[in-house]
Amino acid sequence: MLRKFVLSAGRKIRKLARAGRLRSQKLFSREVPGEAAVAPAIVLGAIETESPIVPVSQPEPPREGVARKTRTQQRQTARPEEKAAWTLDAFEVDSVAGQSRFHDFDLPLTIMHGIADLGFRYCTPIQEKALPEVLAGHDLIGKANTGTGKSAVFLIAILARLLRGPEKRGATQAPRALIIAPTRELVMQIAKDGKDLAKYTGLQITAVYGGVDYQSQMEELRRKKTDVIVATPGRLLDFVGKNVVVLEHCEIMVIDEADRMLDMGFIPDVRRIIGRTPKKELRQTLLFSATVSEDVKHLASQWCVQPRLVEGEVEQVTVDTVDQLVYLVTTEEKYTILYNLIQQKADERIIVFANMKNEARRLSERLQRNGIACALLSGEVAQAKRMSRLENFRSGKVKVLVATDVAGRGIHIEGISHVVNYTLPYEPEDYVHRIGRTGRAGAAGTSVSFACEEGAFYLPSIEEFIGRKLDCVVPDESLLRPPPKGTTVIKTSAPPQQAKRPEARRRRPKAAAGSRREG
Repeated sequence: MLRKFVLSAGRKIRKLARAGRLRSQKLFSREVPGEAAVAPAIVLGAIETESPIVPVSQPEPPREGVARKTRTQQRQTARPEEKAAWTLDAFEVDSVAGQSRFHDFDLPLTIMHGIADLGFRYCTPIQEKALPEVLAGHDLIGKANTGTGKSAVFLIAILARLLRGPEKRGATQAPRALIIAPTRELVMQIAKDGKDLAKYTGLQITAVYGGVDYQSQMEELRRKKTDVIVATPGRLLDFVGKNVVVLEHCEIMVIDEADRMLDMGFIPDVRRIIGRTPKKELRQTLLFSATVSEDVKHLASQWCVQPRLVEGEVEQVTVDTVDQLVYLVTTEEKYTILYNLIQQKADERIIVFANMKNEARRLSERLQRNGIACALLSGEVAQAKRMSRLENFRSGKVKVLVATDVAGRGIHIEGISHVVNYTLPYEPEDYVHRIGRTGRAGAAGTSVSFACEEGAFYLPSIEEFIGRKLDCVVPDESLLRPPPKGTTVIKTSAPPQQAKRPEARRRRPKAAAGSRREG
């Protein structure tokens, strides 16, 4: 038994010697002559045995630095290449007289990286005027319409302050900034823009709005830590009432489209929300509105501390970048002109506005019967469907969108060539909001309005509001060709209602023979 052990040990020694020889050959690239040698006897107790002959190499000592250099080269080859850190040199923007760059402001590098990805080179008028004030920590009243870049003002201000200021909330889930907007579409758009800007900052932005699953939204807020909440007033108040959202550590409060908040009756809810935030002396408050009426100024005096007033001259910008056409028509001619206009601009993206949701639904159904694929966006459409229809319009799967003012307020989609006012709005501000869907960021756009027997009465107030006269023209003959009869059946934007199955008459169960009473 001991002999077997000794033989096994000898075999292992031979393997080790052979492995050492091969390794030395690879390291020094020289042939090592094999010499027969007798291994020393292994003596274990009283038994002595000789191991078989094993070739042993005697390499000469390596030259100093040879092996070390080889190992260093191997480590450099195996190490993956590290990605170079992003710098402002990768985002060069030339200085232009009369225009401000984002480089001109002292913004964190991570925010500038997000701005570079979005392709923002020069500031819009509202950004140029408002950014210095909000970055300095002042309260602000911004007179600006949607589509002028006002969202970037408060988003950049929020991100910069949160990155530079100390975090005072500790380990709580409480947000450090709050943005309130009147519609779900606007909330989703602001949250999307915020996530794009905060891509490299590590800050978390969460959208809170109604029309989606309540439980899943509540669980998401409880599960993860969020830095910025963008919300509609109603759903936010629900979560505040259940202590799902705590606002006591809110450092920045933004109220977007304050005039629309007034019109929609949200101000009582906004007051309750602001009552849960720190005192106005301990927070920065930014208020944006398309119009700064006396009511808006009164709200600002209650919620802000010595606010700066900044005007972006949004009405004039909108007028200058949009070609506005007003057709003198009868009520019966409106659909004919709309149909032919869409046919002539088949490759363009068009939004059609109507005042009432019932009118918008009928118009959408009539267009579909004429073979025009369109999407309907109104208050009676479920939120999940509204999101999918907006995405189809954004991606170009659907070229025509029929919307009401409330639903269309938050539409921020590039490349919309035409806006059609199928019915002129009751309020002049809504006219500016509508045509602001096109001609965005200085691009050219066209608005078409129908001045019928009723709509013509709204023109004077619109002209007074925008500060210019609108020329009314007679539509071209090509726009008055009668549309075909609506016989095409295509997939509608709303699911068809299933016909109710006739209820079957209930049959009386037959009584058991033994249970009948005999009279």
